[in-house]
Amino acid sequence: MNETDYAKLKADRAGMDRFEHPDFYLIDELLTEEHKMIRGSVRDWVKREISPIIEQACQDAKFPYWIVRQLGEIGCFGPQIPAEYGGGGLDYISYGLAMQELERGDSGVRSTASVQGSLVMYPISKFGSEEQKHKYLPKLASGEYLGCFGLTEPDHGSDPGGMITRFRDAGDHYVLNGAKMWISNAPFADVAVVWAKDEEGVVRGLIVERGMEGFSTPETHNKWSLRASATGELVFDNVKVPKENLLPGVKGLKGPLTCLNSARYGISWGAIGAAMDCYTSAVRYAAQRKQFGKPIGAFQLQQKKLSEMLTEITKAQLLTWRLGVLMNEGRATPAQISMAKRNNVEMALNIAREARQIHGGMGITGEYPIMRHMMNLESVITYEGTHDIHLLILGYEITGENAFV
Repeated sequence: MNETDYAKLKADRAGMDRFEHPDFYLIDELLTEEHKMIRGSVRDWVKREISPIIEQACQDAKFPYWIVRQLGEIGCFGPQIPAEYGGGGLDYISYGLAMQELERGDSGVRSTASVQGSLVMYPISKFGSEEQKHKYLPKLASGEYLGCFGLTEPDHGSDPGGMITRFRDAGDHYVLNGAKMWISNAPFADVAVVWAKDEEGVVRGLIVERGMEGFSTPETHNKWSLRASATGELVFDNVKVPKENLLPGVKGLKGPLTCLNSARYGISWGAIGAAMDCYTSAVRYAAQRKQFGKPIGAFQLQQKKLSEMLTEITKAQLLTWRLGVLMNEGRATPAQISMAKRNNVEMALNIAREARQIHGGMGITGEYPIMRHMMNLESVITYEGTHDIHLLILGYEITGENAFV
């Protein structure tokens, strides 16, 4: 299917998404009117542009590239980036709510926005020169440019300090060699923020642009997860990178790890969106599906499942709201972010699995969003720090003992 076919599908299925989010503890009372307005605008866009086409896009393993400009138009690229550089200048709760609504639509759509805002725009904003900020950030914010983040390598995932991608000084430019993999947005990216070691073995950030000789982005195929998201590799074969493309404001792993904290924060909100979508679908199905002469929602086991789902969603909502307050105050720690990311993604995955059970055999079909969310979350529980790595981050915080070495 091409973009025209998807447009027809969108028209045919318009208005079918009737999602209303659960708010059992009246957490909306903790939000400002601006927060609710931002959430509402993103939710409306998801209902209009994503929900009608996403099941087909996943079946086709198609990244709907045309949404990139739209994500820029609705302010989902770098909403927390200062407005002077094209960002939204919004607080972290606004950012979280936007990610929640996007992932309610699909984890791949949220991934596109998370990478752009937290892993590309954020490091340029925090560690870049004024020239770099003005050159790249407005185009990334608008969706004119799509970006990606190069840290993970074929042999170095949870151990980024072992990276072998390197660059050397060649006089008026740097020469970059190496490869990165499992890179969201890579096949379509115009720019890449790449982390590599210099000649002294220090990790630095470089901005690499599509079209630089020796730079290629082969796509990763045959995925069972994030099928509507573009994933690929970054390959650097003697790529000449201008010296002005080096991020001057950071050295060492602090650079990429700071970016990952921002992305993990967004994921902690996003996962709630996927969980809510599975939960509300299960509630509707339990009311409609009849067995033994009554709706299955009348049976104790189904009520148990739904009650536990709502409880876990509510706990996650409170966790992320408090984390958002701490982020706004500049007091959130990496360990607190790890706790939220780990807890909320596991919560969402468990809810997806229980919702699939409530849907019975229908739960594996594209008529319902359950299986798509479940498979997507199998990636989300691994990327931006695996489930086990976040346990070790918390363990280090608790005990003071470093289990990584």
